[in-house]
Amino acid sequence: MKRNNKENLVKETLEDYAKRVRERKPFDSQWQLNMNFYMGNQYCDVGYGGAVRDVEREYFWQEREVFNHIAPIIDIRLSKLSKIKPKMMICPSTNEEQDIYTAKVGKKVLDVVGNKLGIMAKINQATKWSEICGTSFYKISWNSNLGQVVALEEDGKKIKSGEVDISVCSPFEIYPDSATHESLDECQSLIHARVYSVEQIKHMYGVDVEGKDINVYSLDGTTSSLGGLGIAGHSTKLVETVRGNSAIVLEKYIRPSAEFPNGRFIIVAGDCLVYDGELPYQNGIDGKRDFPFVRQICNEEVGNFWGVSMISRLIPIQRAYNAVKNRKHEYINRLTLGVLAVEDGSVDIDNLEEEGLAPGKILVYRQGSTAPAFLGGENLPADFEKEEERLLKEFLTLSGTSEIGSMENVSASLSGVALELLIDENETRLKFTTDSIKAAIKNVAKQILRLYKQFAVVPRLLKIVGENGNLDVIYFKGSDLSSDDVQFDTESESNETLSQRRNMIFDLLDKNLLCDENGKISNSMKAKIMENIGFGNWENSVDLTDLHIKNADQENNTMLSGKSVEVKEIDDDDIHLTQHIAYMLKVIYVGGVDKKAEEVFLTHIRGHKEKLAKENVGDEKK
Repeated sequence: MKRNNKENLVKETLEDYAKRVRERKPFDSQWQLNMNFYMGNQYCDVGYGGAVRDVEREYFWQEREVFNHIAPIIDIRLSKLSKIKPKMMICPSTNEEQDIYTAKVGKKVLDVVGNKLGIMAKINQATKWSEICGTSFYKISWNSNLGQVVALEEDGKKIKSGEVDISVCSPFEIYPDSATHESLDECQSLIHARVYSVEQIKHMYGVDVEGKDINVYSLDGTTSSLGGLGIAGHSTKLVETVRGNSAIVLEKYIRPSAEFPNGRFIIVAGDCLVYDGELPYQNGIDGKRDFPFVRQICNEEVGNFWGVSMISRLIPIQRAYNAVKNRKHEYINRLTLGVLAVEDGSVDIDNLEEEGLAPGKILVYRQGSTAPAFLGGENLPADFEKEEERLLKEFLTLSGTSEIGSMENVSASLSGVALELLIDENETRLKFTTDSIKAAIKNVAKQILRLYKQFAVVPRLLKIVGENGNLDVIYFKGSDLSSDDVQFDTESESNETLSQRRNMIFDLLDKNLLCDENGKISNSMKAKIMENIGFGNWENSVDLTDLHIKNADQENNTMLSGKSVEVKEIDDDDIHLTQHIAYMLKVIYVGGVDKKAEEVFLTHIRGHKEKLAKENVGDEKK
């Protein structure tokens, strides 16, 4: 009976997947079309049954050049969107010292994980998928094979602490329960499908599955009938190929319900049930279990789960532009090569077709017949030029790019304020896309913190390179992450360039807004100013206060292990007392009190107070 239940579950999962594949087919066809147009294979369309097919030449002389404006437009958009590098902060859950401390730990965790996983490269990868296909996904999971070695098994196998793992998923891999949902929150179930070889499946899950030929998408550089008169052209295109000895692995995620309070997670490899249990991650709000995915879109379409790519809107214009340019070149070919009128039987037609009218050619025609002559041609119509210019403007209007970067298109009479307004208006067209990227980054950060809170049960070491190359070392565990309220420290808009940032800082300096209450700029502020205008930390200038704080923090870590630390003559006693007392309140006096460590801290604090008292007495005598 149990075996029958497994077989029924596998059958239901495979049938559900097949149903979702059929429902998503129209979107698959559009994504394939988008990718082909981006790569330059633009003489194709969606045929009967949803398959993308090549459109062949009508005549041998037909001009079929591709004048690809879609690729540079998408590249420009990607370069603008890649500037989005928001600095994140975490809002403490309360104003208590302990919660403020854990919020700082959470921010450092995000910084370290972001650098370790190359999060900016993954964001750029996901953005490219969303720009071309309209939608992309981040998968945030916990990989127990990563991290530090914490123990060894009897057979010598290493047990590691585990780390967060982030991967980017294309829309071809994701199957929601309905395309009418407008967000992931509305989906009740989700299937993540990928093709693996049987060897990979054996390594990942330890099961043997039957290998089959699976249809997959790949790139092919041997397309077709492009080019002009007498010239063959080729471009890369997306085609459906077969991968042998492989199987599809389905991961089905089902939201919590009355029947499954913690949700349900099913893995089917080929026709074998690998796993059936609850959702693995407490990555939702208030510790609830949720999908380990974050969606990012280019533009939203009402009532549709899938975002709309800019390419989908540009394809009709690109087709019209190619047609205008090619018809224009065909017209020019007729003017330059000429169209010869020949009386039937007067000349050797085969020779004339093969060799044409080469310079110096002797053309023999039958005596008494009419001599061959070129038909008169007209000048190139002005409508070609007008239509070409109009289509170029439509490219810029729909794509969210502009000609501001070209000086020939900017009037010299425009003031600086007018140019700023033009730039702001141009960047506003990307607002929805930038907001979607920022929202996705924020949700990814929240899931990272929630996974560490769930799985980081043993203390782990965190190394951070701070200002001036100093190495900060902290220990943390999941309980130290009490807040996942991630916010952006500053709004890093996509149009903020280095020159714009410099001008803003210089304006703030002119208005004395970066000075302290005494009208002076502190060393730490100088370092930040030099860093933000592109000079790094000029001459490694540091604030003495920061150095005292870091030194006191190092002493805290030493004394926590029970080792005594002497009070140094150069110590700033006020700063050290504040750091030591705050550390005792948030670490020593939380939970069980370590009497040995407590006494070491109190002895050291008494030393600072005695030193401070002597200095005050000396000042009074003076």
